[in-house]
Amino acid sequence: MNILVTGATGFIGSHTIVELLNSNYSVIGIDNLVNSSEKVLERITELTNKQILFEQIDLRDKDKLSQFFENNAINAVIHFAGFKAVGESVENPLLYFSNNIKATITLLEVMAQFNVKELVFSSSCTVYGDPQDVPLTENSLLSPTNPYGRTKYWIEKMLLDIYDADSNWSIISLRYFNPIGAHPSGLIGENPIGIPNNLVPFITQTVIGKRKKLSIFGDTYPTHDGTCVRDYIHVCDLSLGHVAALKKLKGFNKIDYYNLGTGKGHSVLDVVQTFERVNQVKVPFEIDEKRPGDAAEVWAETARAKEELKWEALLTLEDMLRDAWNWQVKNPEGIY
Repeated sequence: MNILVTGATGFIGSHTIVELLNSNYSVIGIDNLVNSSEKVLERITELTNKQILFEQIDLRDKDKLSQFFENNAINAVIHFAGFKAVGESVENPLLYFSNNIKATITLLEVMAQFNVKELVFSSSCTVYGDPQDVPLTENSLLSPTNPYGRTKYWIEKMLLDIYDADSNWSIISLRYFNPIGAHPSGLIGENPIGIPNNLVPFITQTVIGKRKKLSIFGDTYPTHDGTCVRDYIHVCDLSLGHVAALKKLKGFNKIDYYNLGTGKGHSVLDVVQTFERVNQVKVPFEIDEKRPGDAAEVWAETARAKEELKWEALLTLEDMLRDAWNWQVKNPEGIY
């Protein structure tokens, strides 16, 4: 099978391509390279001894995307491409509506045009919003509290409408929680351009000396230490979840949703203290004001993915933070 991966050079896309190649899929990648580097492809080849066909394309460019589909036989799509920072989405919602929603509409139009109707969509636990109860199941109330989460929610609703109109589609939406870590080799990892929007790369860049200190946004949440609690999942576990979803798509002819997480919650301070312990370093931090749109506690019930996708997260928080630091030490300036 030829699998198109959008957002191919991004954090999750690149790790998933490694697992796809290791599972003997043929991979075609596209990315607009706004938040990533094409040099990641060299690292993927180094890890797998395989190359992928890659082209720099913005998904909003329908003519270029259509030509790409015309030139390449594509059987299924894993759609990662999109912006993902909650705070940035609050400050600039139009950017998120264009880059996440408009781009997805164009992708779906081109897929339909070329009769490519197998899709794994990169959704997010942010579709649940600020939950009343945890852990979250796939049937929990969807009530996103920020523009980023709403883009994922609206796309899920679009996909449902598309399936309702044409049941030949096979669609799995993966609502994953907080991906961190890196490939254990240290060859690929989270590679933010500019100031990181996510917790762990900000920690690693602070400890390596690129940032002065970590800002922890709020310590008065109703959690065990006052800081936000999240379900952190190793990016390699998450990548294998996409391979499991892709395998289930064949002959699926339905739309369904799966949480990908560990089923355990850890606070921001838990992450900081665990990072210090496993890597024998100190993380300078300060408590800052709460960010708008942040929920207090979010973690997953993962039984459905285990039963139906035959997948579960196996790596620990210690594994995640050890691999994240290994990546940063081996790539102090990232890959640009």
